[in-house]
Parts: sequence; structure tokens; C-alpha cells
Amino acid sequence: MERAVTATDNSVSITRMTEHDLLEVVEIEENSGLSRWGWAAYYAELQGNNSHLMLVARITNPVQRPGTRSLAGYIVARMGADELHINNVAIREKYRRRGIGRDLLQRILEEGKRSGVACAFLELRAANTAALALYDRCGFRITSRRKNYYSEPVEDALVMILKLGGNA
Repeated sequence: MERAVTATDNSVSITRMTEHDLLEVVEIEENSGLSRWGWAAYYAELQGNNSHLMLVARITNPVQRPGTRSLAGYIVARMGADELHINNVAIREKYRRRGIGRDLLQRILEEGKRSGVACAFLELRAANTAALALYDRCGFRITSRRKNYYSEPVEDALVMILKLGGNA
């Protein structure tokens, strides 16, 4: 399951999320402007049937000091009703634009294909142009807009879908 990717001067490996990662996951979430899940929600998700769809991008710098942050980002998804729902994708600001988000997304999409689901879908803030560009490059297409879907701040959501195969 582990695979290394490059983040300039640091190597990054993509592995399953564990409860030991949750403090950093929540920190990344809070600094990324995502709708808040918080520690308890991620912990509960780890206990469920979709824990294999919770991945982290871990920095594997050989000179890392104890207590140093080790996560560059994470992704959380769920599978059900013949679809893959991508709930959260976030990358720590200093590691953005290095392909880490794309690699996390590709790993989740591969899992969806292996499981035979028909499609993957997600919602994102309408003003999140960087995420929109990433999802567009990965083949997702906008299918609808949900007015005032997000709070703090209130904003529309764009719903995007990617056909994966399965029973599509």
C-alpha cells in the first residue's frame, strides 16, 4: 500500500491514516479552510468500514527531528451505493503544488476502480480554483451547484463526478 512520491527536498510516502496522525490531520484541516470535521469525526471514521480510504502523505526526511510535523497532507473518502465519495483532501501549505494532492487522489480513485464502483464524486467550494483545476485535470466534471452549501463563510458548492467504470 505504501508508495513514495517526491516533494522536492523531501520524500513522501502515502500510507493508511492511523489515530496517531489525527492531531496533524486536524491541524491541516483547520489551516486549509475545509469544513470542520475535528478529531472525533476522523477517529470515528477510522473505526468504520472505510478506514482503508483514509490516507496520509508522510514526509520521510531522514534528518527529521523528533516532534517535527510529519504529514504533508491527507485524503478521506467513503464507498457506498456503487460510488466513491471523496470527503476531504488537504495539503499543508508549504507542500502544495508538488503533486501530492494529485497522488493522494489517484490512490483513492485506484481503490474505487478495484472495488468496481461506477463513479467518484465530491463537493468543493465554488471559489476554490486550485482544487477545481486539480479535479478537472484528473477528469472530474461539474454536474451541479448547491447554493449556500457551506457555512463559515457561506458559499456555494460545486458537485463534480468522474466515471470509474463498475456498473456505469
